[in-house]
Order: sequence, then C-alpha cells, then structure tokens
Amino acid sequence: MEVILKQDVENLGLEFDVVNVKPGYARNYLIPKGFALLATPKNKAALEATLKEREAEEAAQVKAAKDIVAKLKEVVVSIPAKVGAGDKLFGSINNSDLAEALTKAGVNIDKKYIKIPGNTIKRLGKYSAKIRLHRTVEYDYSFDVVSDGISAEE
Repeated sequence: MEVILKQDVENLGLEFDVVNVKPGYARNYLIPKGFALLATPKNKAALEATLKEREAEEAAQVKAAKDIVAKLKEVVVSIPAKVGAGDKLFGSINNSDLAEALTKAGVNIDKKYIKIPGNTIKRLGKYSAKIRLHRTVEYDYSFDVVSDGISAEE
C-alpha cells in the first residue's frame, strides 16, 4: 500500500516521501497517528503542488545536505568498544553510537537519518552506514569499530 509521509518516520522515510508499506501498518499506525496519507491520485497531485511551491526551500535543504556530505568525506571515525574473546563486542554499536561519534568529530547528524545494515554491530571491523540527509541526498559512510584497549581477561 502506498502512503505519503506527512513527517519524518524513523526507519521508513522523510517528510513528503511516497513509500510502500504493509496495509496493516498504514491503517493501524501511520494514518491514525497522522504520520501519513493514502497515496491517492488526488493526494499525489497535492503533493506535487506542495513540492513545486517549496522548490526554493528544497534547493536550500539539498545544498545544506551536500555541504554535510562534503564534511563527512573528510571525517574519519573509529568507535572504541569493549571486546571479549576474539573480535566479539560486549554489547553492540548502533546508529546512536555513530551519531555521537560524528558529533564529537564535528558533524551533527541526527540518529534517525543513519541506517546501519542489520541495525546493530557486534564485531570489530570496517562497516558502512547509509546516511540519508534529504530524499535526494544519500551517502554511504564508512567507519571502523575498534577495541578500546581493555581486554576481557583483565
């Protein structure tokens, strides 16, 4: 079932996105909470009209998003974590940990815009996260999860 999002919904999409969701999710959660509208031809036409009106604002948002991507290309992040036997972590690393590490590096990105495949990381190594700053601007950011230097035996 196609719906038009009226606001950002974590792990689904950004405001004014047209997304496919299961009918029950749309009927029982998104529409009653006011997060989405059915994507009828009338509502799609209204969306197009709204987007045309907001073109200048959209251009400014795209420019700001591209500026953030340029900063991301320069920033290298390594997230330290406690490690047990081998390369297995105590706990896990998720999008909020990456958002916090990026903030410390000087790039403020809300955790809801960061999507890590599998949602959590449980081993050391190199990983990639998709950062979606605008419906047209996405960036695959690579980062490392490293040992904090304290082993489990100590």
